[in-house]
Amino acid sequence: MRSIGIRSLALLLMVLAVASSCKKKEPTSLKPGKTSSKTGLSYNTEDGFEVKQYKALPAGPDLVFIEGGRFTMGSLEEDVMNTRDNLERTVSIQSFYMDETEVANIHYLEYLDAVQRDSSEEFYRKALPDTAVWYNPLSFNDSYVTMYLRHPGFRLYPVVGVSWVQANDYCTWRSNAVNQSMASKGTTIDGKKKGFSLGKRKNSEVAAETAAASDPAQLSVESGYVLPPYRLPTEAEWEYAAKGMIGTQYADENQSNQRIYPWDGSTVRQPRGRKQGTMLANFKRGRGDYAGIAGRSNDGAIITQELRSYPANDYGLYDMAGNVNEWVYDVYRPLSYMDFADLNSLRRDGYMDEEKNYDTKNSNSLVSDRLRVYKGGSWSDVAYWLSPGTRRFMDQDSATAMVGFRCAMIATGRNK
Repeated sequence: MRSIGIRSLALLLMVLAVASSCKKKEPTSLKPGKTSSKTGLSYNTEDGFEVKQYKALPAGPDLVFIEGGRFTMGSLEEDVMNTRDNLERTVSIQSFYMDETEVANIHYLEYLDAVQRDSSEEFYRKALPDTAVWYNPLSFNDSYVTMYLRHPGFRLYPVVGVSWVQANDYCTWRSNAVNQSMASKGTTIDGKKKGFSLGKRKNSEVAAETAAASDPAQLSVESGYVLPPYRLPTEAEWEYAAKGMIGTQYADENQSNQRIYPWDGSTVRQPRGRKQGTMLANFKRGRGDYAGIAGRSNDGAIITQELRSYPANDYGLYDMAGNVNEWVYDVYRPLSYMDFADLNSLRRDGYMDEEKNYDTKNSNSLVSDRLRVYKGGSWSDVAYWLSPGTRRFMDQDSATAMVGFRCAMIATGRNK
């Protein structure tokens, strides 16, 4: 009797398994099915609509996924500068990707090498960072002028002397370089075969794809091998990612605390553990004090520092405070906190606050559509500027030894 009961149970389980496997599968973006759910017409027939097989690509090189959400944008520090240009307001940010680290000298030299081989001499010269940003007539920084960008000892130090315009040009080149690399290999970044199979396609189609691989501009978005463009993050994205409020949440969207810096607490030192008391970023402690005392120089850097030298924030992003400030996409306006969209906020130009309202001709104002925001604090800034809510601006063609950049990218078809 017992054996009959076991057989009956096994038979029942098999029937349930078959029934569940026969259940109609709903179409998804990754698996839309073989026919249209709206017209019933078949995909990929001789005269039909072509729907390529596709498996989600991994993130581009060095990118970290930032899950979107709402947050309180604005400065939480006492407004010692009396700028009142970033008052608190609630906005929401769609999920996106951001570079784990700032763009380093070696990465920018890779770009310069490609530009020198493939572009005009004029464009190459325009792409060169301004190494003279290190020069100071009252300081002996001459060695940095000649060594910082190109010496192997500084390979993984953040690139500086790059203008907002140059940073955008780098983003454009990087987009093409990554897409070209992926297309030419017919693989994803991790080297595993993904997406549609070239082996099942006509020779003419394979030849077309191979030709397109040498020119990323020819790749179609529908191919599944085209990543969205790399770009500078918006100010809202940058501030959201820097605060890393995901690490303060508990039980049903409640938050235990706000954050003045990219870490918890009101200090800039490790609060506990083996490294208790050490600095969480490199910055200027006070007049003439860039690092502390030799032997106990606990922020480890007089100027910039190598990438990943300080703890990452809760999103896994390094140097969102200190090291170098970072360019963001936005045009600067002092009233950005008043004129804003509360979803994916961006000020791309003088809309609703035109530059003609500012008296730049008579030097009574600096505000124009050429002013771009930078954030994050640097090795040469006091702790006040390490707060993600603080903001400054500079002409888009200007550069300093305190400003670098990192890239961002939208997340396609993904919220988590």
